[in-house]
Amino acid sequence: MIESSTPPLADLDGYRNVTDLLVARAAAAPDHVAFEVTGANAGDAWRPITTREFLGQVRALAKGFIAQGVRAGDAIAIMAPTRYEWAVADLASWFAGAVVVPIYETSSPSQVNAIVADAGVRLAIGGTTAHAVLLQAALAQTERITLGAWTMDAAASGTLSDLVARGAEVTDDEVEARRTSATQDDPATIVYTSGTTGEPKGVVLTHRNFLGQVLNIAAAYREIVNEDGNTVIFLPLAHVLARGLQLICLASGMRIAHLSDPSTVVATLDTLRPTFLVVVPRVLQKIQAAAATKAADKGLAKVWARAHATAIAWGRRAERTDAGRRIPKNLGLSLRHRFFDALFFRRLRSVMGGRVGYILSGGAALDADLSLFFRGIGVPVIEGYGLTETTAPLTGNLPGRIASGSVGSPLPGLTVRISDEGEVLARGIGVFSGYRNPAHDDEAFVDGFFRTGDLGRLDDQGRLILDGRLKDVIVTSNGKTIVPTRWENAVESDPLISHAVMVGEGKPYLSALLVLDPEQTLAWADAEGVSIPPIADADLRAVTDPTLRTRLQHAVDAANALVARSEQVRRFSVVFADLDDRALVTPTMKLKRSVVLDRAALTVEDLYL
Repeated sequence: MIESSTPPLADLDGYRNVTDLLVARAAAAPDHVAFEVTGANAGDAWRPITTREFLGQVRALAKGFIAQGVRAGDAIAIMAPTRYEWAVADLASWFAGAVVVPIYETSSPSQVNAIVADAGVRLAIGGTTAHAVLLQAALAQTERITLGAWTMDAAASGTLSDLVARGAEVTDDEVEARRTSATQDDPATIVYTSGTTGEPKGVVLTHRNFLGQVLNIAAAYREIVNEDGNTVIFLPLAHVLARGLQLICLASGMRIAHLSDPSTVVATLDTLRPTFLVVVPRVLQKIQAAAATKAADKGLAKVWARAHATAIAWGRRAERTDAGRRIPKNLGLSLRHRFFDALFFRRLRSVMGGRVGYILSGGAALDADLSLFFRGIGVPVIEGYGLTETTAPLTGNLPGRIASGSVGSPLPGLTVRISDEGEVLARGIGVFSGYRNPAHDDEAFVDGFFRTGDLGRLDDQGRLILDGRLKDVIVTSNGKTIVPTRWENAVESDPLISHAVMVGEGKPYLSALLVLDPEQTLAWADAEGVSIPPIADADLRAVTDPTLRTRLQHAVDAANALVARSEQVRRFSVVFADLDDRALVTPTMKLKRSVVLDRAALTVEDLYL
C-alpha cells in the first residue's frame, strides 16, 4: 500500500473562523467549567473558570488590543510559559482579527529578534517582565510602527489588565465585526519550526487548518475528549500540538489545567486527577524508569523485571484482542497480572492521579515495548504523528484499535502517501499551503503533497510505521544505507540514556554517542558507589567510567541484537549534556542532531582512530 486516506467526519460549513469554536461552546454550555486555574503561589487552590467567564475575558482583552491600535491581519507575538493567560491572549488575538505568532519562552534574543522581524509583529505579550523586555527590544529594531510589549505578570507595569482597561470604550459590535473579519482561508497563526535539522521556517496555518483538525479530531476521539473528562497541559503552548489540544478540549467541553513547570506535574496529578494526558515519549520513559528504581531500592529488581515482562505480555494480548484475534485463555498470565497489579501497577496508576484512561504520545517515536507496558498496566497509549506543517496530528491510533509500533492511520480528512524513496507525504484539511517565505516552498511539495522529510511505510491496514528521518540516513564507506531510528529507539529504552545518536557517514563501521539522563545516571551512580561529576557547562562532556560503560554495553548489545549485522554499532562514547539547553534540545525534547555532532566532533573523530 502506497496511499491511505480517511474521509472527514466533520462539516466546516457554518464556521467562519476559529473563534466560532468558543462562541458555539459558550452558547451551548455557558456555565460548564472550561478551565481550572491556580494562583501564583505554591499551595494556592485551583478554582474553576466557566466557558462564559473565559469568553468574557477574551472579549475584554480583544477590546484592549483594538483600543491599542491592533488592526485586522496584524501579528501579535506571545512568549510565555504554559499558563491560563496564554489561552486568553491566544483567543483574544483572534477575536481582534489578528494573527498569532507563538515564541518559545526559552528562545534566545537572536531568535526572538528574527521571529519578530520576519513575522511583522506589531504587538507582543510576554509571560514575565523579562520576556516583555526581550520582546520590546526586538520591536525596537524594526522599522515599522509597533504597539509595545505587554506582560502577563500582574505585579509589573504594562500588563494585560492595563490593556483591558484601555478597551473599556470599545463596543461589543466593534469586537464582533473584528472577530468575524477573518475567513477560513485567512492566516490564523505563524509558527516557527524548531529547526532540528535546519533553519527555522515560518509555517502559516489558516483558520481552515485549525477548524478542520479540531472538529475532525474531536469527532474521532469523542470517547476520550468530552465534557466528563479533564486534562493537564504542560507541553509548551508555543508548540502546535499543545495549542491544538487546547482548542479540541475547549470545543469539546473538556476541562483544562495548565502547568508551566513540567517537574510539578506528578505532584499535581493527585489533585487534578486527569482522565487524559498528552506527553512526549521521554515522560513515559521517566515514569517507567522511576518505578524500576524504586523497586530496586527495595530489593525487588528481579520482581520488577517479571512485572515488566508481564505488563508487556498483557498489553500484547490486549492489542491482539483489539485486532479481532481469538486468544486462548492464559490462566498463568492472568494470575501474574493480578498479582503485579496489586504490587506495582495500581500504584503507578495512582501516581498519574488514578483516573487516566488514555495517554497520547507525540513529538517523537515511541518504543513499542514502552507502549505495550503502559497498555499492560491499564493506561493505553495512543501514539500519533504529525508536524507543525500538518497542524499537529496527521495520523493516530484510535481507542480499541491501538497497534504498538505504528503511529496509526490518517486522521479524518487527511491522506498519507509513501513516495518511491520511502518518504511520507501528506495532504488534507490540516496540511498548510506554504511557508511565510515562499523560497522555502520550492522543495516542500510534490504533486500537491507536503514532503514531511520522514521515512515510513503503510501496513495492510493503512497504518503508518515510521522508519526515521530522511536526512538522518547514514551511508557507510562500503555503500550500506542505514536508517538509525530502530537502533536508537532500542538504546533509548534504557533509563540511563536520554538520547542515542548513531554516526558513521562515510565510515567503515557504525558508532554512537550515548547522551546520559543526568537524574537517572547520578541516582544509579550513587546506588553503585560510582563517582560521576554532574554536568557543569553547556558543552558535551565525555564520561569514561568503566563501570558505567559496562552497564551501558548491555543496552548496546541488546539493540544490536535487533538489527542486521551491517546496522550494528561497534563503538560508542558516553557524554553528559545540558538537556535544558534549547540550542541542543527542542522544546519537545528532541535532540538537534546537527548541533550535537558539531559539538561532539572530536569525540566522534576519536571513535574512528
